[in-house]
Amino acid sequence: MRAVYAPALILAFSAPALAETPAGTSEVYACAAIESDSERLACYDSAVGRLKAAEEAGEVATITRAEVEEVKKDSFGFSIPSLPKLALPKLGGDKDDDGALKEIQQTVTSAKLNSYKKAVVELESGQVWQQTDSTKITISKKRPPETATVKAASMGSYMMKLDNGRSFKVKRIK
Repeated sequence: MRAVYAPALILAFSAPALAETPAGTSEVYACAAIESDSERLACYDSAVGRLKAAEEAGEVATITRAEVEEVKKDSFGFSIPSLPKLALPKLGGDKDDDGALKEIQQTVTSAKLNSYKKAVVELESGQVWQQTDSTKITISKKRPPETATVKAASMGSYMMKLDNGRSFKVKRIK
């Protein structure tokens, strides 16, 4: 019975420490509202010092829009619920209303038919996609496809088009 209470007590006493959030940019931005030059400078010095310490401790990291886009492209086709949504202002184009990527277009590094006559396509990013429907796909050894476009379809499915060929259903396997 004591073994059950010990973890509960540890969690109860550590909860205030877990609730503390590391320094963030909002503290730095709040300094801008201070009118007195010396107080504003002191505020900036303090906030930047806490932010730098949090960054050095690994509690805070800054990432660029390009890095966010790279993560979205690399994870396209996989359901990764533990990966938090990386929020960016809506950019339009190849993204839907919640900022999720709708399609990717990449160079094909390898394309072949497996023993079940299903296309298996590897892209320049290392992504590997496999055909899931019965659409007849022809892959020429003399003139293999150069580009692939993968689009998000309904109900979590994906469609691929090699060069300007027919679209077929795929799933990401790697």
